[in-house]
Amino acid sequence: MLTLQQIKTSPERVVERLAVKGFDGKEAIARILELDNRRRELQLKNDNQAAQLKQLAASIGALMKQGKADEAQEAKATVAALKEEQKSYAEGLAAAEEEIHQLLLNIPNLPCDAVPEGKTAADNVVEKTGGPMPNLPEDALPHWELAKKYNIIDFDLGVKITGAGFPVYVGKGARLQRALIQFFLDEAGKAGYLEIQPPYVVNEASGYGTGQLPDKEGQMYHCNLDNLYLIPTAEVPVTNLYRDVILTDAQLPIKNCAYSACFRREAGSYGKDVRGLNRLHQFDKVEIVRIEKPENSYAALEEMKDHVQGLLEKLGLPWHILRLCGGDMSFTSAITFDFEVFSAAQKRWLEVSSVSNFETYQANRLKCRYRDENKKTQLCHTLNGSALALPRIMAALLENNQTPEGIVVPECLRKYTGFDIID
Repeated sequence: MLTLQQIKTSPERVVERLAVKGFDGKEAIARILELDNRRRELQLKNDNQAAQLKQLAASIGALMKQGKADEAQEAKATVAALKEEQKSYAEGLAAAEEEIHQLLLNIPNLPCDAVPEGKTAADNVVEKTGGPMPNLPEDALPHWELAKKYNIIDFDLGVKITGAGFPVYVGKGARLQRALIQFFLDEAGKAGYLEIQPPYVVNEASGYGTGQLPDKEGQMYHCNLDNLYLIPTAEVPVTNLYRDVILTDAQLPIKNCAYSACFRREAGSYGKDVRGLNRLHQFDKVEIVRIEKPENSYAALEEMKDHVQGLLEKLGLPWHILRLCGGDMSFTSAITFDFEVFSAAQKRWLEVSSVSNFETYQANRLKCRYRDENKKTQLCHTLNGSALALPRIMAALLENNQTPEGIVVPECLRKYTGFDIID
């Protein structure tokens, strides 16, 4: 969440940047400033009261020694009244602080200056394009028909045992899925990321720590009995490893990667664009997460983008990078770049990765800090990205690599699959 200091330093700029995300923050920011003034007034009264109580407590002992019992009794009555008054100050302080906290939880992160203005995905900016465009015949099959033809993904079985959006991978389809996971993990390892195997369920504190709560509770699967949430991405458990942690200067940067299943309700998603693997309730993903010093985070963001681009180039897929406009960004990010691959049979671009810098927004929620060379404690910057999400990668690979003989497996995956064609 935003820090109180950010808001107090430049409330007008905060309101202005929030508007880029389509968020009207005038009332909330004004209320926070009002509450902060009240909090400081109450704190001053509380501190003065505490000093007065300390003084009176010392005088009571002196009066008793001097045999002035009546005066001591009066002083005790004053102490009781002041303590009651101090209790009201403490209650007022707690109420003001809690309201500030709740308001901050519901204010999105500020988009950085490099974020373009815009309201929808149509306003995103194509920053870079690469990869060979496939030349397929007009009768090329979409991946859901290829999956059935070669018996590699069974969508009907998934509906039978769970419901729509939970496919069953079969035979060479399962092998190809596992190959992609191992390939992404191995490439992350080569790039210096330490592999983590996290839990697939998290507690409420973890959801708040990375900003899924209170923003996205409707999109998360909730285990009511235990008040736990199925993870929508490995970002959540991996970033929360550093909740309530003060890192040393020497420990940074931290580079972690993790494979996990991901679970998303995707409420309200219907129509042709969600067919097959295009939008699932359960899918596999390899995530990269970084914890950085503030001055290094944007260089780290470029490294992460280069890493994802390299994966797509090795897979031989056509890709482009979008710089998201303010209206299409997530609640928590300061800047986001989406990677999309071209699905030749569907003739459309499919998102396969989002790479984001959250600056101090998540770190402030997490209380993820580091002690610099001057022993001063500062908030870290957090970043993450998909490297990569599998379903749409699988869809594009199947469609773009189809031939009359079968589906050709990219060279970089063959040592993992043990076969070079799905026939």
